[in-house]
Amino acid sequence: MRDQPPLPAVSFQSVTRRYGPVIAVSGVTLDIAKGEFFALLGSSGSGKTTLLMLLAGFDQPTEGRVMMSGTSVSELPPHRRSIGVVFQNYALFPHMTAAQNVAYPLKMRGVGRSEREERVKAALSLVNLTERGASYPSQMSGGQQQRVALARSLVFGPELLLMDEPLGALDRRLRDQMQQELKRIQRELGITVIYVTHDQSEAMAMANRIGIMAGGKLLQVADPETIYTAPSSHFVARFIGECSILRVASLDNGRAFEIAGARQSLPSPAIAPFDIVVRPEKVSVHSVNDARSGEAFSVPATIREVTYLGPGWRVELQLSDGQLLLANIMRGDLLAGELEPGKSVIARWASASVTTLPTEGSS
Repeated sequence: MRDQPPLPAVSFQSVTRRYGPVIAVSGVTLDIAKGEFFALLGSSGSGKTTLLMLLAGFDQPTEGRVMMSGTSVSELPPHRRSIGVVFQNYALFPHMTAAQNVAYPLKMRGVGRSEREERVKAALSLVNLTERGASYPSQMSGGQQQRVALARSLVFGPELLLMDEPLGALDRRLRDQMQQELKRIQRELGITVIYVTHDQSEAMAMANRIGIMAGGKLLQVADPETIYTAPSSHFVARFIGECSILRVASLDNGRAFEIAGARQSLPSPAIAPFDIVVRPEKVSVHSVNDARSGEAFSVPATIREVTYLGPGWRVELQLSDGQLLLANIMRGDLLAGELEPGKSVIARWASASVTTLPTEGSS
């Protein structure tokens, strides 16, 4: 007899949530594996937080079921779901010390005093706050308060940790530090984490898989590299990082395309009509006198705008057919000192760097 595959930690089964005429979540079906760090990524109003609240038990689906480890929890109250939750506003009790805040969930569950003290000590150690147990929230930095909130959500040993924009109130340096801390803690505990954010770089840096949401729908679920290099739609391509989406003419039954008078073959045929997606780091910019201009795929362009970014420059190019193309020029590039609006250049990219998507409205 074959071994049965492990049950997912979380399973949304055709989940819909309506508020009157407004559909906040629309027919979401999604499995999340045990021990996975999963990010729900989307802009405000996309439905990601509503989905999280349905899982936490603070709301109920209009249709469909929410499962945990193969058991429906749609009717269970939040305190019976074995879920820790961390919000952007840390919701710490100001009159309690850090240790008392962390101990609160244990006290509510009737855990004895000696066991509470041991578990609080371990939780504070996990988030590197062993020495701050006697401090009140007003005596702690935002990053330290966030660590206390995290320790409080983990101290009772939940099966699942939900995090809703938990780092949104921190500055960039602290956010970067906390991202690394969260990944470390998740690895140490092996706990399943579902992380809601609107910050694409945060999701890319932390998650094993990402689910992109918009208009209450789940548009694509994949690992970060796949979502970046093979987006499923124009929306996903634009939402994850910068890109250029360009109109092209299909040639040779989708085996090649033409753009601004230049022809390029594709690694695999595409169904016409299609657009191409090119990431700016894949675009190289050359002088019009470059010797290879007649030997390689080359698109004439004019520099339209140059933005200094520190490690390099973001360059907006206009192709001869009027379309705009983004390129990243790094220090040390041959043209690094010759970037100025109005300059005529040649743009190139490898055919393997191109992603094709059906032209919007063509299906």
